[in-house]
Amino acid sequence: MAAQSPVVAVIGAGSWGTALAILLARNGARVRLWGHVPEEIDRLARERENRGFLPGVPFPEGLTPTRELGDALAGADEVLIAVPSHAFATVLRMVTPHLAAGTGVCWATKGLEPASGRLLHEVAEEILGPERATAVISGPSFAREVAAGLPTAVTVASADEAFAERIAGHLHSDCFRAYTSNDVIGLEIGGAAKNVMAIGAGISDGLAFGANARAALITRGLTEIMRLGLALGGKMETFIGLGGMGDLVLTCTDDQSRNRRMGLALARGLTIEQAKHEIGQEVEGVMATQEISNKARALGVEMPITEQIQRVLYQGLDPRTAVQALLERDQRPEAG
Repeated sequence: MAAQSPVVAVIGAGSWGTALAILLARNGARVRLWGHVPEEIDRLARERENRGFLPGVPFPEGLTPTRELGDALAGADEVLIAVPSHAFATVLRMVTPHLAAGTGVCWATKGLEPASGRLLHEVAEEILGPERATAVISGPSFAREVAAGLPTAVTVASADEAFAERIAGHLHSDCFRAYTSNDVIGLEIGGAAKNVMAIGAGISDGLAFGANARAALITRGLTEIMRLGLALGGKMETFIGLGGMGDLVLTCTDDQSRNRRMGLALARGLTIEQAKHEIGQEVEGVMATQEISNKARALGVEMPITEQIQRVLYQGLDPRTAVQALLERDQRPEAG
């Protein structure tokens, strides 16, 4: 007897949530897609595509936009959350009363909790309880390319190996590879900190500093991410894998990256708010820069690139001055 198709509730109907919902439905899951604006969900149901974020990509038959959160979660085998980090805790609290005992929760959100700087798995454990199976999905993946069926690879990390395998199985297809890991901390730090470096890469390219400077920023940026991640308990192999180097290279080098576009806009003299309006979507790296800077200082971890980006974003430092400050740092061994 064939196994019944899993029921997956995808919470968050932006570009990434919609792309993952499309992927899951193509893979045979029965997917319910929920967003916080009922009128938008009605439009998705009527038009059978997300014309605002992923125009021209029709919804598979198994994808049902769902207006009521309780209806989306009723009988769900798994819940996948794809909302901005600042909304993560609020959404978890909304979801929790509707969860059955065996329903696992995974998220494709990249960032830290605002103000507290906590990693998202810490937030999830506090709200969901330690017994709930949870996982994080991260890696080099633009929503538009996933929705278009272009080759993509990500990592699914969980302390529960069986749950990681289950989520990876739902995602895995002939054009989408999902690897598993038990390094939740490393994957979350990689996913949050790469957005900071992408803002820096955008600034560098926007100031026409060239390919050499971009390559140096990416490489030294990875060093910073590894320092912080290892100090928090992450594993080296994560930072040189898809969720570390892979995601960093992607988001620093392609203009599909909202964080890179933020850096490009800042280099043109736009304010953060003007750049956000131009980009039209959440830019996770802006908030992550502050939280990662605070976390690094508290741990005594040296992150000079992050520090200068933080000064540009929050102290009004001219981007050229920030770059000059990095260039004027004392000579030292590369491994230092």
